[in-house]
Amino acid sequence: MNLLKGAAQRWVVFVVAVLLWELATRAADDVFFPPPSTIAEAAGGLWFSPLFGEHVVPGVGRMLLGFLLSGVLGVALGIALGRSPLAMALLGPVFTFMRSIPPPLLVPFFAATIGVTSMQLPTIVFGAVWPVLLNTVDGARSVDATKVDTARAFRLSRAQWLLGVVLPAALPKVFAGLRLSLSIALILMVVSELVGSEDGIGNQLLTAQRDYDLPTMWAWIVLLGVLGYLFNTLLLLAERRALAWQPRHSLEAQTLATGG
Repeated sequence: MNLLKGAAQRWVVFVVAVLLWELATRAADDVFFPPPSTIAEAAGGLWFSPLFGEHVVPGVGRMLLGFLLSGVLGVALGIALGRSPLAMALLGPVFTFMRSIPPPLLVPFFAATIGVTSMQLPTIVFGAVWPVLLNTVDGARSVDATKVDTARAFRLSRAQWLLGVVLPAALPKVFAGLRLSLSIALILMVVSELVGSEDGIGNQLLTAQRDYDLPTMWAWIVLLGVLGYLFNTLLLLAERRALAWQPRHSLEAQTLATGG
């Protein structure tokens, strides 16, 4: 019942917001801010056309691959470094320096070293790996002392210790990093496609802007919002399933997912 009530409330808020947007844009009559009805008409012509397969599928594929690679790399390195104070003492300043560099600023670097048409994936991985890595380090450090003593008493192997004790304890922090990483990956997908890419949503946004096709430009922007909402919802569902053994976290994740 609470789930249905929360969903109904969200849809009511959404419909009211769209109606206000429609009224405001029609009253303003500004060519740069078309009403939602005009954007929806343009979106219907784009999202259900060959352009979807030509531009959305390749771009989203790169984003998901970059997100997956950054997740695997971040978790693996984060667990290894989180259980090694010496390694973190040596590499911590380097990580702090590198994660402080805004990833979009490295687009020219990757374009020059890797190539304009193939630098999208490295850009996404570089920018999306840091939230996962640093959150995993924090989670790996926070293993309960009782679990450490129990693992020693049972003489667990290194693999059993990392996969059976450290990783489960770090999972809440890992998923927090993954949520941030997902948003960054989506942003960097678009930014990297604005520079020399032959396909992708960013490429089409730039084309629509140059042609002053503002409804089409807004249709691509709305699609980005839809994709972000969809992927975030799927990740929250995966988090709830993976952390179902933690009652408190399961309840918090359910609250976030339902907007309650």
